[in-house]
Amino acid sequence: MHRRRRTALVLTAAIAAAAPLLTACGNDAHPGAAAVVGGERITVAQLENRVDEVRSAQRAAIQDDAQYAQAIAGTGGLARDTLHSMVLDRVLHRAAEDAGVTVSRKEVQEMRSGLEQQAGGAEALEAAWLQQYGVAPERLDENLLLQLEAQKLAAKLGTDTSQPAFWSVLSEASEELNVDVNPRYGTWDVEKVSRVDASTPWVREVTAGAGEQPA
Repeated sequence: MHRRRRTALVLTAAIAAAAPLLTACGNDAHPGAAAVVGGERITVAQLENRVDEVRSAQRAAIQDDAQYAQAIAGTGGLARDTLHSMVLDRVLHRAAEDAGVTVSRKEVQEMRSGLEQQAGGAEALEAAWLQQYGVAPERLDENLLLQLEAQKLAAKLGTDTSQPAFWSVLSEASEELNVDVNPRYGTWDVEKVSRVDASTPWVREVTAGAGEQPA
């Protein structure tokens, strides 16, 4: 499957302005929850496990203690960023589901194969995704599935992931799911359509083609 690798489109982890303000869930109604999305809890333990996956992968990739300490310092907000991604991944999945968008395992493998060719192999691709996007190797296929969902949803809407039409659909899904985040992990700024301290990529338009390297 031949694809062109476009420049990575970095979207701040955001939902359109119509999305409701996320409120506290660190109370008796949701004990131990980092967030509640569509009535389903993302527990603090689940979040910590995801963070541990990234830290373990970083440790395995960086043998030098000083360099590892530098990497840790550079991702000091990993827990918040990881939770934000976990929440917004579910929002995207619901929006895609509502629109009748599906992604097959074959499509994920085709995208991965193309990206591996660009990067110079599976290990190089995993290292790039870990370093640039904070995605642990065991989560790579899951992440690529979400990238494909975003691309196919935008295509079905006749737009792309930078346009208001795409974010409007995510806003509707967010409202439908009634997202509720523990304030320990940040708050949502409706005017800025972003978490107050969010700065990491969430959705990236990634396609594979010869001669270009992952951004």
